[in-house]
Amino acid sequence: MKSMLTASFLSAALLLLVPGILTEKSSIELVVVNSISNTPNKTYSTDVAIRGVLIGAMRRLQETTAGFNFTYTEDRNYGPFLVSVNGVAGNNTENTFWELLVQTGGNGTTIRPDVGIGCYIPKQNDRIILNFTKFTTNSASGSCTNPGVLLFLVGLFFCFLI
Repeated sequence: MKSMLTASFLSAALLLLVPGILTEKSSIELVVVNSISNTPNKTYSTDVAIRGVLIGAMRRLQETTAGFNFTYTEDRNYGPFLVSVNGVAGNNTENTFWELLVQTGGNGTTIRPDVGIGCYIPKQNDRIILNFTKFTTNSASGSCTNPGVLLFLVGLFFCFLI
């Protein structure tokens, strides 16, 4: 009887803790950069749930901030693929796409994550950079010569291995 009472007490205590854990948030900055045009960068601030994924923070930002919007498509094998940001869409014919970069809060180093928006877990004070850029292909072999595109595609793959 005493062990059942102890177990019930511990279960109740855990339930009281879980909602607080699930609602904790950290602040991040999201910067939209268009490396192709002379459009000024746009910077947004938002919160992300602790251990939450970037796409959740982007959805929250879209719901609460006029002027920020994005679209994505859901690939059956690789998950969310960013299509457009603030009305600017990638285009296969023009070899343009949205690249995910992260300037880490600790040392300011800019990295290219090995996962996409559906799997990247931002950390406190991360600066997320959505960079509109071009990739090049070798027309003879059809291979991509932009390491950003290759890493992005590999990142999508790794997202589903985690």
